[in-house]
Amino acid sequence: MPPPSEYAVLFADVTGSTKLYETAGDAAAMAAIKRCLDTLRATAEASSGQVVKTLGDAVLVLFSTANDAAVAASRMHVAIEALPALGSSRFGVRIAFQRGSVIRDNGDVFGDTVNLAYRIGEHARAGQTLTSAETAAQLAPLIRASARRLHPVQVKGKAAPVDLCELVWRQSPDVTDLASRTGQFVRAGAGALVMRHGNLEVTMRAGSNSIVIGRDLGCNIAVTSPRASRQHCTIERRLDRFMLQDHSTNGTFVTIEGELEIVLHRESLTLRRRGWIAFGERLAPEGTARAEAVEFACID
Repeated sequence: MPPPSEYAVLFADVTGSTKLYETAGDAAAMAAIKRCLDTLRATAEASSGQVVKTLGDAVLVLFSTANDAAVAASRMHVAIEALPALGSSRFGVRIAFQRGSVIRDNGDVFGDTVNLAYRIGEHARAGQTLTSAETAAQLAPLIRASARRLHPVQVKGKAAPVDLCELVWRQSPDVTDLASRTGQFVRAGAGALVMRHGNLEVTMRAGSNSIVIGRDLGCNIAVTSPRASRQHCTIERRLDRFMLQDHSTNGTFVTIEGELEIVLHRESLTLRRRGWIAFGERLAPEGTARAEAVEFACID
């Protein structure tokens, strides 16, 4: 067996195929999934990737660097979203990649890096690209700036939890669009941001001053959580976006509805859609963190 080599291993998995077979019928669903897989393959190869194999509704691709994998992942999302819908069903893809030692043998790939990339992919949702914090640290600064740290997860085959990062490609318009590398921004602005904490409701619009959240009674939104800093975070309007900036000791935990929780440590994040902001600890179904969380909604 040949010696290991370093690669970035990427899994891209088409989502929603089970429902598609049920609603569109076997023949139409099979043709649509094939079109998705052909699109993923072509996009990967155009991005310097080596397609190893197809696994059901997924493709396994090797890239020389983590940067190449990250850019290809962004292009894959764009290409799949551009495909026409089949009836009422639109297509999505969930992607994960990991860089490390890989054994190539007889046209296939093996090793811990391959296994970890696959297991990370199990935590991704449609429209997401996930990687480990270890791999994210290998990205170029421009690309790494779009990596948002998530909470650690237990991965099968690993004794210690794996720190996940989401590579934001479109959903957060504050970061460069990785698919183009042109420095243009993908816009997803909101007209107003509504925040609720207990009986208090605060609305931000164009021209509003920054909102300060923290334990200090002088903050616009004062919270009492002992893990919150006196001036924990600020939210300000930048162009057509609402940006949250963490200033705290224990971090700001942001949960956007339908996505994994994001942890910010002296970092910024564009708020989008609807979600919750927790201070110094993870959002919980109930208890202090839930009671002290600020709920927000971006309104067009």
